[in-house]
Amino acid sequence: MSDSLNARAINLANQIVNQATSLRIDASEVGGRLLDFGVKAAGGINAGLALAKLCLADSADVSIVPGHIGTVGWPQVQVFSDSPVQACLCSQYAGWQVALEKYFAMGSGPIRAVAGIEEVFEKLEYSEQATAAVGVLESGQLPNADVFNFMAEKSGVAADQIVLAVAPTSSQAGNLQVVARSLETCLHKLFEVGFDVHRVVSGTGVAPLSPVAADDLSGIGRTNDAILYGGRVALYVTGDDDSIAELGPQVPSSASDCFGQPFLDVFEQAGRDFYKIDPHLFSPAEVVFQNIDTGKVQCFGGVREDILKQSFGL
Repeated sequence: MSDSLNARAINLANQIVNQATSLRIDASEVGGRLLDFGVKAAGGINAGLALAKLCLADSADVSIVPGHIGTVGWPQVQVFSDSPVQACLCSQYAGWQVALEKYFAMGSGPIRAVAGIEEVFEKLEYSEQATAAVGVLESGQLPNADVFNFMAEKSGVAADQIVLAVAPTSSQAGNLQVVARSLETCLHKLFEVGFDVHRVVSGTGVAPLSPVAADDLSGIGRTNDAILYGGRVALYVTGDDDSIAELGPQVPSSASDCFGQPFLDVFEQAGRDFYKIDPHLFSPAEVVFQNIDTGKVQCFGGVREDILKQSFGL
């Protein structure tokens, strides 16, 4: 990519502001530029697609494609990128816990690459310097000027040059942007099991668009189930086949002992603490490696429609 992640995201954010009315989002100035995709704003499917692309720093395509769960026709969220490591791990991954005394959100977006406070950037040897940056917050509360100032302090970007896009999981846009993380969760899992993610030159992911939940807790359950039990990822990789055969079984969600239970059950058993859940669970249901050097295809895992039906109320 010729442009930095933040430059691409700022350009997309400006386009989104110009389409705020049709996207049913609210744009305002609160120390920095605030884009409400679903806290007080109505949002919608198009807003969700725009929010997902913003998370990915406009370095991946996101679309709704037809699919099914059993005999029921069901929309799927598809993501594909030729810059998957940068788009997913350096931007979309929600690796920044934005925690202040009166505010908490899971932070994603390319501002993470400027702040560089996560270990992943050191290991990937990736960083950015920027005079303007974009962050995405998963929260049911809109940030105030204190949040912009906090992120400015951590990133070195002036608060009035920061764009923050916000949506709760229990909104149309927030729901969709989480389901758009099938490829990202797969890449993060590869990173965690020791696979050289720079071997992944392209990737596609698809997962069923979960029903919008009545509250954030239920939304967390449904969106995670969409990926854990319905996510399907294809990775286009280079290099040898033996390392794929060795690490491949560890990549899909079925590698976890928690696999087979709806996510909300797992979450409750962990005392609603994400960090007490087996990290091997967080991955798509099915992963296919296509080696563009050797032509070999290797498949691991599989979709569980029975759990999707239970989670989605089908």
